[in-house]
Amino acid sequence: MTIREFKRLYRIIEVQLRYGLDDFIPQDPRSELPKKLRKSLFWIKNQYPDKPLGERLRLALQELGPVWIKFGQMMSTRRDLFPPHIADQLALLQDQVAPFDGQLAKRTIEASLGGPVEQWFDDFDEVALASASIAQVHTATMKENGREIVFKVIRPDIRPIIEADIKLMYRMAEIVSRLQPEARRLRPVEVVREYEKTLLDELDLMREAANGIQLRRNFEGDDSLYVPEVFTDYSSVNLLVMERIYGIQVSNLEALKANGTNLKLLSENAVNIFFTQVFRDSFFHADMHPGNIFVSYEHPHDPQWIALDCGIVGTLNRDDKRYLAENLLAFFNRDYRKVAELHVDSGWVPADTNVDAFEVAIRSVCDPIFQKPLCEISFGHVLLNLFNTARRFNMEVQPQLMLLQKTLLYVEGLGRQLYPQLDLWATAKPFLEDWMSRQVGPQAIIDAVKNKAPFWAEKLPELPELLYDSLRQGKVMNQRLDTLYDNFMDSRRNQGKARFYFGIGATMMVCAAILFGDHVTTYPAIAAGSGTVFWLLGWRACRQ
Repeated sequence: MTIREFKRLYRIIEVQLRYGLDDFIPQDPRSELPKKLRKSLFWIKNQYPDKPLGERLRLALQELGPVWIKFGQMMSTRRDLFPPHIADQLALLQDQVAPFDGQLAKRTIEASLGGPVEQWFDDFDEVALASASIAQVHTATMKENGREIVFKVIRPDIRPIIEADIKLMYRMAEIVSRLQPEARRLRPVEVVREYEKTLLDELDLMREAANGIQLRRNFEGDDSLYVPEVFTDYSSVNLLVMERIYGIQVSNLEALKANGTNLKLLSENAVNIFFTQVFRDSFFHADMHPGNIFVSYEHPHDPQWIALDCGIVGTLNRDDKRYLAENLLAFFNRDYRKVAELHVDSGWVPADTNVDAFEVAIRSVCDPIFQKPLCEISFGHVLLNLFNTARRFNMEVQPQLMLLQKTLLYVEGLGRQLYPQLDLWATAKPFLEDWMSRQVGPQAIIDAVKNKAPFWAEKLPELPELLYDSLRQGKVMNQRLDTLYDNFMDSRRNQGKARFYFGIGATMMVCAAILFGDHVTTYPAIAAGSGTVFWLLGWRACRQ
């Protein structure tokens, strides 16, 4: 560990202790060692004993930077795992992080635009509309048409902080891999690498612009999800200019109810939107915490979702989608044998895994979750149990699916807040069955023919020429094969001759040695000369 990394580690520990987060250490005999280590750092005192524990946790994560704030955002959606006084404070990390100076934000915007803001925009507000871990938002209107827009600007000097924390995470992952061989199957280094890519992608707002444009195009004509328009002419790596939207933050249940929003339909639409993104588009919004999700004020009886902040998106290839859908359907149908076999076939568990034992283990974890409303199901606890099951069967973590897993946690958190009685399984199952039927049923064949038809139509006029070329190449290939076979047979005959000559030569040399040992004068020289001649003949046969 380098001096810089050690200093950052000390800084993390110092901030946690300065905010008194050691109060989270439970009263348990197993926690004696952490408590002793805490006492050894006697010079770091809790400076905020009068603040509630939840607020201290939020302030500590906020001070540590974006890597930790992102972690707090994810925890804030799991109200089933954390008490209200913790979850309510963590929810403030979604869009109420302390903003940086508005004048500095304006200078950063002008540097990206290449001129003063007033050249293109009116009514710029230096007071941030919202502030998050990596960027903050300011409002203005466009001079040319009066449209309301928002500027999203990256926090200054944020990259070095992220890179320092990521390096420390790499170091800790390597140490864990070396010290705990059992942890290697969790692939901690690969997990950190995936997290690093996700965070660094968020620093490129042109990537977010492209993601937003793609997501908007995918749902064009679909009233269930609205994605604001992006103005790429004004956007850059450090600045994103997009349409300003007005909606109700999804975490504001009182406002949603006051607006008459159909919460049941809203929740069902959330599930359908998620699975549509995953299975139809292979392109899904992977940062669905409440700070990025709003609900339109319009037509509350048929509510429309509004998605912001497309900096983190996930993609799945065809094999990932097929594997995921088959597993989910097998879970829905309680076909745990199929789940176990799919895990083995995919290589997630070793090929020599006892499928019968694995099936029983999966059944014990998953069977209790069915035929219950969502309010009685904790997917967090289910995932924890599945994790323990995976440890027993040496299942490896798949980093490419971590974004999907995180998004599923977000979807659960939203579902709990909006409509706890939502039957997530009943909502998702018809979608997955329809998708699978289009992948493996008659409709799949029809779709494949439709997709390939333009290509076949383009190549059809060339078919006679392609057929003639194939036949001609086949004839040439046969001639080449005949030539190669003849050469091969000649080579084998020459090698046979060579072995014969070398054998006779060796025999003559042995005879010469025996005769010379018996003090015979003439014959040893004749035998040696003959042996030499046969060896030369053998060498010549090898060269042919």
